[in-house]
Amino acid sequence: MDISVKTFRIISTLEAISFLVLLGIAMPLKYVWGMPEMVRIVGMAHGILFVLYVGGAYFMKEKLDWSWKTFLIVLFCSILPFGPFYAEKKYL
Repeated sequence: MDISVKTFRIISTLEAISFLVLLGIAMPLKYVWGMPEMVRIVGMAHGILFVLYVGGAYFMKEKLDWSWKTFLIVLFCSILPFGPFYAEKKYL
C-alpha cells in the first residue's frame, strides 16, 4: 500500500482533531456530566485514526526518506495535543 503525502495530511489532521475532541469534549462529558457514550464513539474513531497515522508515518518515512530521528519525532507528535499539526507543518 502506497499512500500519498496528501492522504497522510488528511489522516494527520483527522487524528489531531479526534484527539482534541476526545480530550476537550468527550472526556468532560464522561467525567463531569456522567455521559460516557461520547468517549466510546470518539475514542474508537481516534484509535483507528491513530493506527492509520502511525502506519502512514512509516510510509512517509520511506517515501520522503526521513531519518529515524524525524520519524520518531513525528510519532511522538501523535501523542501530544496539536502535535500532528506541528509534524504536518514541519515535515511535510
